[in-house]
Amino acid sequence: MSDKFLKDTYNLDSPQATRTHYEKWAASYDEEVTEHGYATPGRVADALWSQLPEPQTPVLDFGCGTGLSGVALSRVGYKVIDGIDPTPKMLEGARAKGVYRNLSTFEITDPAPLSQGAYKAITAIGVIGVGAAPPSTFDLLMKALPKGGLLAFSFNDHALADPAYTVRLSDWLDIGAARLLFREHGPHLPGMDLKSDVYVVEKA
Repeated sequence: MSDKFLKDTYNLDSPQATRTHYEKWAASYDEEVTEHGYATPGRVADALWSQLPEPQTPVLDFGCGTGLSGVALSRVGYKVIDGIDPTPKMLEGARAKGVYRNLSTFEITDPAPLSQGAYKAITAIGVIGVGAAPPSTFDLLMKALPKGGLLAFSFNDHALADPAYTVRLSDWLDIGAARLLFREHGPHLPGMDLKSDVYVVEKA
């Protein structure tokens, strides 16, 4: 029986703790989240494709982890997917999936790990939330997009319950810096009775 890590994910309180947790979890991550019916990758991929059905448009899968998100993006039709994640052990799993053009890592405390305007579409699937990437990650990703670029992402129930996350989205929308194209509440990890909101926003 492999070690279980999912229940501890939402208690992580520092970048270092987060990285260590995911390093240890890498080997059994796919098995554990699949056991709970992890639905968000497929939902985000479907949402992005509904707004941008362009197979050859490069997509950056931010926080790609072991690559379940890349597999979902590939299944809906995207052919050019790059992944980036701060956890090298997780990237080994992503590399084995065979769906990424490029895979790279970055230092989890780097305030600006992305090139500006390099991708028309960025995904953050199950990434921004309690015990994972902080609320400021939303700003980081939006700033990396060119005008008219799309960010497809999710907030699970834990993130939705913390105004620090939803306020970041509201701020961008309220000042007209972004436009909401898609939002849907649905299953995240049904086995844990967790749901998530899936969004696609366009940078104005």
